[in-house]
Amino acid sequence: MKKAAPPPGSPAPGDDAPSAAERVTGPTRGRRQHSLLGVRTSLDPRWRVVLGALGVVSIFALWTFAAYQLHTGSALVPTPVDTWKALAKMWSAGTLQQDLWASVQRVAIGYSISIVIGVVLGIAIGSFASFEAFLEPQIGFLRYIPATALTPLFLLWLGIDESPKIWLIVAGTVFYNILMVADVARNVPRELLNASYTLGAGRRTVLRKVILPHSFPGIIDVARINLAAAWLMLVVAELLAAQRGLAFEIIRAQRFRAVDTMFALLIVFGVIGIVSDLALRWLRRRAAPWARA
Repeated sequence: MKKAAPPPGSPAPGDDAPSAAERVTGPTRGRRQHSLLGVRTSLDPRWRVVLGALGVVSIFALWTFAAYQLHTGSALVPTPVDTWKALAKMWSAGTLQQDLWASVQRVAIGYSISIVIGVVLGIAIGSFASFEAFLEPQIGFLRYIPATALTPLFLLWLGIDESPKIWLIVAGTVFYNILMVADVARNVPRELLNASYTLGAGRRTVLRKVILPHSFPGIIDVARINLAAAWLMLVVAELLAAQRGLAFEIIRAQRFRAVDTMFALLIVFGVIGIVSDLALRWLRRRAAPWARA
């Protein structure tokens, strides 16, 4: 009996069958890429530590070189040693702790309000077309008004106490939080929503058990990214008749040309940013281990 011919594209008898990867992407060609320069390749943890340490050392080396090359009587660029001495002096005097607490308190209150508003309105815009049609044009208009331009109005409306400083942080970050959270909510797969409705879930259940859990990692990423804008607005906020705060101390140090103190406070800002970024990354991994890091 005559055997049927194999279908087109199938391997001939005796040939090795192609692997699954070859069937999808074709045979691998070219040289193997090194992990250090490969496109979207994983990096060994030891290399991460080494490269991170080299990055820190290079910054300090460049800083030291600039300090000694540009060093004049006015000390335009202080050395790392002088900066450390200024930082230790502020710590021993107790002013650094007071300024740090004042600034952290303002950012914590203002940015918490911004995140709550951003999550509520962002989820509503990303989930309901009616909310999107009603709110997105308004938010699109308001977010192009510079928050710093609202400073005189906040002073007239809220006085010179803590309220204008906190609400300036809110105004400088809330619209970006809303729109970015809305994009996160829009990225919930339609298949999950259809499956939930098929299984009998109602609108409230879908919001609570599908959209919010799926959006939670993205919401943390939004909070982590826009937190830098909150600290940026803090610098402007502490110009509003503040008596304590990191940015206030930088302005006061500038009046006396205390550049070493200014550099020390800038390092404090950087350390706060790194710590908060790592903390939010840790929260994302703990709260949503199923999401890609």
